[in-house]
Amino acid sequence: MKSKVILRGVSNRPIKAVVAELMELCAWKDLVARDATVMLKPNLCSTVPGKWQMSNTDPAVTEALCEILLERTRRVYIVESSHLRYSADQMFAASGYLELAKRTGVELVNLTASPRARVRCEPAGEIEMPRLLLEADVLITLPVLKTHALTYFTGALKNQWGCIPRYDRILYHQWIDPMISSLDQLLQPRLALMDGILGMEGRGPTNGKPRRLDVLLASRDPVALDATAMRLVNLDPRGARHVVLAARNQLGAFEPADIEVDGDWEKYRTQFEPAVLDRAVAAMNYMSRYRLFVRYALEKDLVFYPARAVVQFLRRVGVVEGA
Repeated sequence: MKSKVILRGVSNRPIKAVVAELMELCAWKDLVARDATVMLKPNLCSTVPGKWQMSNTDPAVTEALCEILLERTRRVYIVESSHLRYSADQMFAASGYLELAKRTGVELVNLTASPRARVRCEPAGEIEMPRLLLEADVLITLPVLKTHALTYFTGALKNQWGCIPRYDRILYHQWIDPMISSLDQLLQPRLALMDGILGMEGRGPTNGKPRRLDVLLASRDPVALDATAMRLVNLDPRGARHVVLAARNQLGAFEPADIEVDGDWEKYRTQFEPAVLDRAVAAMNYMSRYRLFVRYALEKDLVFYPARAVVQFLRRVGVVEGA
């Protein structure tokens, strides 16, 4: 059977109505048993006003999904991990998720502060992962449709990178593509709902340009969803190595012939500006494998922000383009 990817517009319909339709078409009740423990993993990676709206999963999408799930189970959690610049709690607060939690009664969980268990995740070997995720009945991933300077595209598969509870998981960037595949094999997201209402092109995942598509996509196959979303915005899925590896590891369908698209493809098809893996990004990715560099350069605002300003200037004059 072909994997199915559904896309629906939200410009003329309430977001909750669209989310409900997508969930029904994905037969979500077959995945979520009564009183099941359900983890929702949005993409939250910025607190900067004017940036978080295109970087983070729209809270209206997450809230609509919560309201639907709460009809079947009260054990619904929204989870995210902290990273170098912001804690998960700061990102919840900046993105409207605190108010969402109050309205719905859903619990917000900072995975960085939650109990952990050791598991194998190749090629890194043994790492710590949140017990809550490992013991959950269902994981639903809620990515944003965005480009990514390091992985080309960030979507349903890449979103599980934020499940690693270490705030300094950038140390794992040396293995990021195969690790994403291993994480998805370990966590097994059962359904993916992608926020393409306000996406991002160019230097994603936080410093790109906003692109309003007013579309939501959903699938029970995260590989098919990512490959289809890239084709929708005229990006080559073969450019996202983590998606290619996940397909090779039989985590989902990759080729168009193996994917059925339900929706008005021509209406939403567009062209995204791809992210560029320039020399600065490539150099930072290489150096991020060293703990001292992460601790004393990337973590220190007095070092990081002046260095970033220099890199931004060099980009403007064309010195660092092209890896």
